[in-house]
Amino acid sequence: MFEDKKRFTILYWLLIGIVLFIFSYLFVKTMPFYAAILSFLWTLFIPFMIAAFIAYLLHPLVEKLHGMNIHRGLAILLIYLIFFGGAGFLFYRGYPVIVHQLGDLIENLPEFIAMYESLIYLVYDYTSFLPEAVHDKIDELILSLERSLDGLLNRLLAGISKIIDMIILISLIPVLVFYFIKDYSSLRSFFMKFIPYKYRDDAKKLLVEVDKGLGGYIRGQLIISLFVSLTALIIFKLLDIKYSLLLAIVMGITNIIPYFGPIIGAIPAVTVAFTTAGNKVVFVILGLFLIQVIEANLLSPYIMGRSVKIHPVAIIFVLLLGAQLFGIWGMILAVPILAITKVITAQLLILRSQD
Repeated sequence: MFEDKKRFTILYWLLIGIVLFIFSYLFVKTMPFYAAILSFLWTLFIPFMIAAFIAYLLHPLVEKLHGMNIHRGLAILLIYLIFFGGAGFLFYRGYPVIVHQLGDLIENLPEFIAMYESLIYLVYDYTSFLPEAVHDKIDELILSLERSLDGLLNRLLAGISKIIDMIILISLIPVLVFYFIKDYSSLRSFFMKFIPYKYRDDAKKLLVEVDKGLGGYIRGQLIISLFVSLTALIIFKLLDIKYSLLLAIVMGITNIIPYFGPIIGAIPAVTVAFTTAGNKVVFVILGLFLIQVIEANLLSPYIMGRSVKIHPVAIIFVLLLGAQLFGIWGMILAVPILAITKVITAQLLILRSQD
């Protein structure tokens, strides 16, 4: 009897997996037919999603202040002003610098490529014993990287320039965040009404478990990434490395990716330092190594703890899978999605065992 039940469970989840795979495949294949509708919905809901995410991050801080006998309204106002005041100041000071550095990087790209080519020719001299086919493949790879980098930089500059067109959309986010934080409990109760009454307790337990692991992980990663960006910026400024702010932001964003992130973020910094200030590249490498030592041995254990209890092999697998499917965004979102899936699966197994 037990064996039959086990086989039925395996068959059930196998069918669910096949259906999800077919649905995902058809969704991707038919994307061109409803791309315009999806684009419209994305533009419509993106400020609500961003505001909900920010409110989710800030809500525990409001509750902590409220728990310290500070009036809830005052706590909301204080956290709100600190967050958006800081974000507004950083945007005001950083936006012109980022645009200038991106423009300068695009303008000097041919010079950088010429330097890289001279370096490649030097590598050719040392690898002359390799077959010609290997050198042809290296040439194809370099050309592909050059085209990708050029296109990426131009897209980034164009995307940043379009922020002015989205200013009305962006201005909605602070207003939405305020109301989301203010009415956090009411909104949660409202959405709970859409869940059948007999499943509400289970849904609440599931949300608590997801928040317990995922919320701490996301907040911890953002704090650590901010530390990496700020310390990298200080080091680049002290060493007078070009595009210091741009490189520091890249390092902070990529640091969200476990294991691979610090390496991905360090490559542009080391490359720019080697190209523009070759005598300082060793100090740049030492500085980045020091940042990672502090982050890995002091900050991560203290801030992150064990919020996401997932085996490293599983994390590496989903990171590679995310990179193959969706590139850098896939790697950034891979671990949070895996954490949510793990919690949901664990809760479903608990519920099935109780039936």
